[in-house]
Amino acid sequence: MVDHYQVLGVTRNATKQEVKDAFRRLAVKYHPDKHAQSPEHVRQNATVRFKIVSEAYEVLNDDRKRASYNAVSDSDCFRRTGGSYSSNPYGNRGGGAYGYGYGYSARNRQASGFSSGVDSAFRYLTTRAFLLNLALAGGLYFAFTAIDTSGETLWKMRNSGKSFEEAMESIEKTKAHKDEG
Repeated sequence: MVDHYQVLGVTRNATKQEVKDAFRRLAVKYHPDKHAQSPEHVRQNATVRFKIVSEAYEVLNDDRKRASYNAVSDSDCFRRTGGSYSSNPYGNRGGGAYGYGYGYSARNRQASGFSSGVDSAFRYLTTRAFLLNLALAGGLYFAFTAIDTSGETLWKMRNSGKSFEEAMESIEKTKAHKDEG
């Protein structure tokens, strides 16, 4: 998980204006148009950094996204990377400003092991499609249960004092009696 505060170089209690100012400063520094004439590796590095800075600004500038990010980042204090605990949120050993260098990849950003699986399961379980399917399944279960219960209730209302089995025995006796006579 990327530490968006570290990416922008602001504190956790930074105001929206401070976040915006930090983003503008870094966006000008890493904008791909500024590096159009630079060597390929510099251009690619600047593009990756610009994307990370933009993502950090998008999260920290939106109150809901920021609150969600803070809740998740508070619970994920330590990240296990490469066999040791590291405060480097990018999970690589690359240099460069803000801890990400040429070795940056999305795979390196994820935590490993059990927490990664739990995180993936939580993300899946909170997707809109999953929740809609869950609501549909719940509605269908409720409908079938109501139909089953209502059929039993109707039987009891119309045939007081008799169980279904007793009624079937009575019908069989009546058929047998008709066949004899």
